[in-house]
Amino acid sequence: MSTNIKFGTSGWRGLIARDFTFENVRVAAQGVADYWRAELDRPGSEIHGRKPVVVLGHDTRFLGREFALAVAEVLAANGLIPLLCERDAPTPVIAHAIRVKKAIGGINMTASHNPAEYQGLKFSVSNGAAAPPEVTRQVETNIRKRQESGWSFAAAIVGTYGCKSFDPAPAYLKQIRRLIDFESIRKAKLKVAVEFMYGTGRGYLDTLLEEDGGARVIRFHDQLNPLFGGHHPEPNAEGMTEAREAILAGKAQLGLGLDGDADRFGIVDQDGTWLTPNQILALALYHLKKNRGWTGSVVRTVPTSHQVDAVARLLGVPLHETPVGFKYIGALMESEAVIVGGEESGGLSVKGHVPEKDGILACLLMAELVAVERRPLGKVLADLARQAGEFHTDRINVAVPADRKEALLKRLAGGMDRFAGKPVKQFITTDGFKFVLPDDEWVAFRASGTEPLIRCYLEAKSAAGLKKLATAARAELAK
Repeated sequence: MSTNIKFGTSGWRGLIARDFTFENVRVAAQGVADYWRAELDRPGSEIHGRKPVVVLGHDTRFLGREFALAVAEVLAANGLIPLLCERDAPTPVIAHAIRVKKAIGGINMTASHNPAEYQGLKFSVSNGAAAPPEVTRQVETNIRKRQESGWSFAAAIVGTYGCKSFDPAPAYLKQIRRLIDFESIRKAKLKVAVEFMYGTGRGYLDTLLEEDGGARVIRFHDQLNPLFGGHHPEPNAEGMTEAREAILAGKAQLGLGLDGDADRFGIVDQDGTWLTPNQILALALYHLKKNRGWTGSVVRTVPTSHQVDAVARLLGVPLHETPVGFKYIGALMESEAVIVGGEESGGLSVKGHVPEKDGILACLLMAELVAVERRPLGKVLADLARQAGEFHTDRINVAVPADRKEALLKRLAGGMDRFAGKPVKQFITTDGFKFVLPDDEWVAFRASGTEPLIRCYLEAKSAAGLKKLATAARAELAK
């Protein structure tokens, strides 16, 4: 029986050896190749007439390079020109390389922050952004047709196929040097603890901090380990524990972390507090508008904090709201001047950069902010709270039996007049179901596409208010 290959917000992911096999990777690659061949031949396509170069990469996961070579072999058989990154490479570096090489797109073997037993195939289009739904639907159709026809591929022995490779680092580092004020970082003489999660960020974030920013860097987990030390490669509060301990011991004043493919970030402040991605997005907007004088709008996803909205109002910056998935943020960033775009799950990019999440850039922006203002990030947040109000956020996952899930979603789709004893001012269905309450409080419900879960995103103006929203959310889903 064929595996149903579906592309989510960041590509196709599956368990290695069960779903994510060489056979399935090859048929997925063929589906993408079918799409590219059709677009190369179609007048009016963005890649029509281009040299059919495809950038390939992989993270530090098990068999990453071997899977990438399997993809390369399929692409070459279709008349495309695969170009493989010399070593494991961050997702934002691959996105930048697609643009630099004027490639027709890219394929990256990564499962991002997922556990070690997962692998993934991320398909990017010619501007370096993740392929949008209208494209991935075509690819899924191509894959299904190939599977139904009994398509097979006479491949070389795994890992023996060879293709041309290149080093994407120099061009990417040059780009970051244009975007970050390293002179200010150098003057501040920062001491930084960097958590790499055994991922692809080593040689990028630490190199830039030391060589360009003159910082003293303490490294954690910068070795190759496809099991990620037995943990998820995610720089959340738990994942940043060792960086936090280094800060509390007086060895560093700032903690910066990256996930497995370096597209997500984790930040620990001088007092040991892990700052949420919501807070970092608000800080990035504040810094780029106030200290850099950048102009344009700000973009966030539906479940991202309205603290961003409050800071935008404070600074006179227009705001856009998109569905979940950085591909939607990236599309807007390509169409108008956007100071910064981001999401609550830890993705961020800025004007003049790739329309893809970049954890390396986000970390450096926070180092720059600390250096420019000569104060901890928490002090900046406290000042913003005094001017724009406090925001308390949370996300809870509620297990819902599969046989109740559809009925529950149908009921939520009908809306409600009140929630947690407060009137619903606005009902937003851009992605899931979001109920906006008075005073910038809100709750959003979004179904998991892969598990019997409903994700609840909550925001209130106080800790007590947040607790009430959480209680009401659980009660609503229990009905």
